[in-house]
Amino acid sequence: MSTPDLPTRGPARPGPYIVAGVLLAIAILVPLFVPAYSIDQPRFAGMPFFYWYQMLWVPITAGMVGISYRLVTKEDRRRREAVRGARTEGVEQ
Repeated sequence: MSTPDLPTRGPARPGPYIVAGVLLAIAILVPLFVPAYSIDQPRFAGMPFFYWYQMLWVPITAGMVGISYRLVTKEDRRRREAVRGARTEGVEQ
């Protein structure tokens, strides 16, 4: 039976979470500002700017989400290992 007093994660560093939040906010908020891209010109392969600009944001957003995921999972892994390291040091003594 586990004791509820033992933490499962070490202290968090705010940096990775802030960067991930900013990346996700950019990926969500920039495409929502429609007046910036509700124009016809320039055309790309016959498509108005309005459409290809939106499609351009699909891989950009996927990249930003992927980077955010990696940052958060790396930080979570570091926090879990910090607790595991502290437990094994306490057991050896």
